[in-house]
Amino acid sequence: MAVTTLKRKLRRKRQGQNTRVIKIKQLCAQPVIKNVDIEELKKSFEKK
Repeated sequence: MAVTTLKRKLRRKRQGQNTRVIKIKQLCAQPVIKNVDIEELKKSFEKK
C-alpha cells in the first residue's frame, strides 16, 4: 500500500500547535518588576 502525506492538512495542524504554544508562553510570561519610589511619584503629582 502506498502512503500519501496530506501536506496542506499537516501544515494547518502544525500552525495550530505553534499558536497554542505561543499563547501558553504569553500567559506564563511575567512582566519585569521594577523598584518604584512611591514618595517620588507623589511629589511629581504635587508639582503639577
